Amino acid sequence: MKGLAASLLLLLSLALPSHADTLRIATYNTEFSRDGPGLLLRDITRGEDPQIKAVIANIAELNADVLVLQGFDWDYENRALQALQHLLQKAQTPYPHIFALQPNSGMASGLDLDGNGRLGEARDSQGYGAFTGQGGNALLSRLPIDRDAVQDLSQLLWRDLPGALLPQHPDGTPFPSEKAQQVQRLSSTAHWVIPLILPDGGTLNLLSFQATPPLFDGVEDRNGRRNADEIRLWQLLLDGDLGPPPKMPLIIAGGANLDPKRGDGRRAAITALLDDPRLQDPRPSSPEAGVNTVEWENAGRMRVDYLLPSADLQVLDSGVLWRPTSDQTGGLASRHRPVWLDISINQR
Repeated sequence: MKGLAASLLLLLSLALPSHADTLRIATYNTEFSRDGPGLLLRDITRGEDPQIKAVIANIAELNADVLVLQGFDWDYENRALQALQHLLQKAQTPYPHIFALQPNSGMASGLDLDGNGRLGEARDSQGYGAFTGQGGNALLSRLPIDRDAVQDLSQLLWRDLPGALLPQHPDGTPFPSEKAQQVQRLSSTAHWVIPLILPDGGTLNLLSFQATPPLFDGVEDRNGRRNADEIRLWQLLLDGDLGPPPKMPLIIAGGANLDPKRGDGRRAAITALLDDPRLQDPRPSSPEAGVNTVEWENAGRMRVDYLLPSADLQVLDSGVLWRPTSDQTGGLASRHRPVWLDISINQR
């Protein structure tokens, strides 16, 4: 009986923030996306998948109090996320609170959204996906979530974003069609504002997203324009142009799929976000790869994953978990590396 009580106390202590006055926040594109619904759940529950083992090792080493995930297949009952939660608890990295809503990725539109004349393809979904929920977002947290106050901006139509950079045909007509733009949502995956309840009863707002890559389109630059607007949404939200802005303190966490200095895309969008005086850019880095967070097969290393805390938060430390080349765990887990920062709970 005493042994059971001791075990419960240990799990409880592990599920609480690691330091009373410090929180570690992390974002990680796990690339936990499979070729069909239910396959991720299968792979997690079998416990034999090398990629899943490598990701678990990275998450355990991070030991973040709040972990935002991208590239995670969503299912209606969040069974895959619950299975991951169970695996992490076995690895003594418990997260008592999980969160995921249906993303736009894989959500059928019934229309030709990419203008290639065919229906029912992955690019005709509201966000790229071969099935509902493919490559969604998720949250693991040791802080309670104020679920009733969550704001889901994923249903916002692209055309309703102030100053939307909607694509056009050379003659100026809507691309691919007016009918398509009447239903096309802005978020390729999701934009969430998730209030986390701090130990003192205060709130930390987590702004989570994963933008489309600014690639795989034509001269109309549909994905490049959408990527820029998905990033710009956050500044419009803070401006109050999309309703009451979220209160400080807050942290933008997720994947912009855009490097401020190299690669395709409208780099001014991410530069404007990084330079916004309401935010700060701690520039997390690693000895192995500097500020880069991903290693593409052809484009090489780039910075595309971000943690941007509001200016009123005190950042104590930050980094990118980029393992040395001799350690195969990093590349085996995902092309993306986890990005983390430690913040003081006490506002400065």
